[in-house]
Amino acid sequence: MDEATRNLIFKAIDQTITPAEFGRLQDAIEEDDEVRVEYLRAVTLCETLSEIALGASDLNPSETDESILSVPQHESTRRSAAGRFTLGQVAIAATILVAFSGVAFWFGQQNNRTSNLTISGEQTAEPKDSQISGHATLRRSVDLKWSHGGSEYREGDVLPNGRLQFDEGVAEIDFFCGATLIVEGPADLNIESDWLVEVASGRLRANVPPAARGFIVKAAGSEIVDLGTEFALEVKSENARVEVIDGEVEIRGGQHDGNHLLTGQRRWLKGTEMPEPFDGLSTLDELKFRRENAVSERFAAWQAHSRELRQDDRLIAYFPIAETPAERVVRNEAGTGHGLDGKLIGPVEHTSGRFGPQSSGLNFGRPGSRVRTRIDGEYQAFTFACWVRIDSLEHVYNGLFMSDGYETGELHWQIRNDGRLMFSVMVDDTQSVRTFSKLEQREVETAGLARVYYSEPIWDLSKSGQWFHLAAIYDPASRRVVQYANGKQVGSEEIIDKFHIDTLRIGPAEIGNWGQPFRKTPWFSVRNLSGTIDELAIFHAALTSEEITSLFQNGKPLGY
Repeated sequence: MDEATRNLIFKAIDQTITPAEFGRLQDAIEEDDEVRVEYLRAVTLCETLSEIALGASDLNPSETDESILSVPQHESTRRSAAGRFTLGQVAIAATILVAFSGVAFWFGQQNNRTSNLTISGEQTAEPKDSQISGHATLRRSVDLKWSHGGSEYREGDVLPNGRLQFDEGVAEIDFFCGATLIVEGPADLNIESDWLVEVASGRLRANVPPAARGFIVKAAGSEIVDLGTEFALEVKSENARVEVIDGEVEIRGGQHDGNHLLTGQRRWLKGTEMPEPFDGLSTLDELKFRRENAVSERFAAWQAHSRELRQDDRLIAYFPIAETPAERVVRNEAGTGHGLDGKLIGPVEHTSGRFGPQSSGLNFGRPGSRVRTRIDGEYQAFTFACWVRIDSLEHVYNGLFMSDGYETGELHWQIRNDGRLMFSVMVDDTQSVRTFSKLEQREVETAGLARVYYSEPIWDLSKSGQWFHLAAIYDPASRRVVQYANGKQVGSEEIIDKFHIDTLRIGPAEIGNWGQPFRKTPWFSVRNLSGTIDELAIFHAALTSEEITSLFQNGKPLGY
């Protein structure tokens, strides 16, 4: 063992080790008998456990780093261990020590962060919150057609400052101050802040609760300041008018500067004649009713498409979860039969799918959540496609579909915490390979020869709660791995000779997690998906880009 590794052991014991150094030490302990023995000589198991016991009672396990819970599933070939420990004792003790020294490291890092907050009585900067930019959200919409060349948004999206244009449809926009606008297209708005929007064209109804009093809508050279609670506005190229539906507004600027309008009063902001009352302006209840009908129509259209899809003889398995009753079994509706049904394990929650409460989804938000299945056989290509709502990517790796053992020919389909899709196939599980990870910026050792194929980032915090159609194609014949998000290609890489394999397998596997049931310790990697899946299809063929687009178009929910 080299001096650098020995120094890492001492730094771990006195809690001066950095996260990057701890990662290297953990790899060394897991992979090298000599390092494990030296670690045991440096600090005995009893001493380490007693130290941890003094401070661990307040630890919330959900706050520990994922790496603390991770142990390798594949054991490397072991050398005989010297000293008074048997090989089995060394392996078991070292595994426990890695885990508990990880907890100690976490405590040390937390203590260091806490102590750094106050220096000589002065407050220093605290860790920064995650940040996104925006002033409002698109809450609901019906039949929106976005203007050509402009930005497009989906329900739930945060709306940043800037222009918002659509040619048709109705949008419900919630500003962070509390005001709600129902806007009918064609419309052209400029969102300036949580409290201010300018309307160049369109019809809208503004509902302003007491908490948002003072909300301003600019139009035709005037500012309409809401003093509570509801008003309507129409802006055209030739004229503009405002009417108070309930409450009071103040007009600033323009020909009515300083005027206050009360319930039932109306004015032209541009023009001189007395305007007519507003006719047919959408209300919240009407928008809700129209949207529910539109969602029902989309759900029925998807169900018809799903019935056709399950007849495709290229399907290995098909789980149309969106129409699955709240049971502990997810039926395989492909022609391969119910022997491939998935079994819900742990706290998997039945929740609404992408078509709202009338459809179903499975939420994997808690670590023990998973759906177990077993798919035997050998295949020459794979296409995986699913609909998933991603709430967060709180783990380094977040499982979509994972073979248990990751043995030769088996696959892993995941999302990394930077929003990249990951698809990999084990080429040779008997090899141990050291490679430099560009994403992790360090040398890593993998238990077997495999290659991870990444997409470009498809998710960030601003997309939390959105539904995505994800697809991955592994095609040894054409030597390509292609990945898609919402029908668009987001990754394409060549399968080079070193990583080429033409016999593919699945075996025992999990949807939404990876628990490695064959592991030799109680510790496991935390890879449950913090989100919901409501449809999964697996094909033994490489689908074309047109077929992937068709799956997306026929399955997309309202608002896409």
